[in-house]
Amino acid sequence: MVKLTPELINQSMQYINPCRERELDLRGYKIPQIENLGATLDQFDTIDLSDNDLRKLDNLPHLPRLKCLLLNNNRILRISDGLEEVVPNLNSIILTGNNLQELSDLEPLTGFKKLDTICLLINPVSTKPNYREYMAFKFPQLRLLDFRKIKQKDRQLAQEFFRTKQGKEMLKEVSKKSKITAAAALAAEATNGKPATEGGRFANPEDMQRIREAIKRASSLAEVERLSQILQSGQLPDKFQHELGQNGVNGTAAAPAVAMDY
Repeated sequence: MVKLTPELINQSMQYINPCRERELDLRGYKIPQIENLGATLDQFDTIDLSDNDLRKLDNLPHLPRLKCLLLNNNRILRISDGLEEVVPNLNSIILTGNNLQELSDLEPLTGFKKLDTICLLINPVSTKPNYREYMAFKFPQLRLLDFRKIKQKDRQLAQEFFRTKQGKEMLKEVSKKSKITAAAALAAEATNGKPATEGGRFANPEDMQRIREAIKRASSLAEVERLSQILQSGQLPDKFQHELGQNGVNGTAAAPAVAMDY
């Protein structure tokens, strides 16, 4: 596992690819997170981060020249919101062989107005019912999905489907999941690395981890907000402490349910 440093960026292969674009090759270093890409000085049209160990697509600097991101064979399960503000001209993103699970996980990509090529092959999300219809509907500028052309007929069928009761319910459910995921991510980031409160009930760091696991399993925004408040306060209610002790880190439903009582 190698940290993505300015030195690594400067030493990596740089060339003109077959599309006559300037490309930076950062493949195969097992990089765990994106950082220091400002060291590229926005000199590249394509950056290849395939075959690394990325879990999140985030922490991109302002790179208006960047048009293509190659992210094959990582472990990406979350895409950060607001990336379209820092890479506004991105038109192609290749995410083959990652771990994106839900259609709601793709919501952050809808902000890219020039994104016309997306590949999500070998991601669990690509096997979801009505996946192709959803992508054609949510990305009106999309031309290629999983290296297959989006035709006008595909768009028409998608429009028709999402006018039905089933389609409307599907959009509502995806939107709900997206909001829960975003809230949980913000809560986790806001509390990550903060020390336990002296005199509170978070003396054991395992308690904090259990709360974070409960946030991930939460089924509503209300649960996420209540759990986040507990985590940020550093004060673990007695009843919740008892439930955590019973269920452990890998408990399934009891922890979020109890949190609703506070």
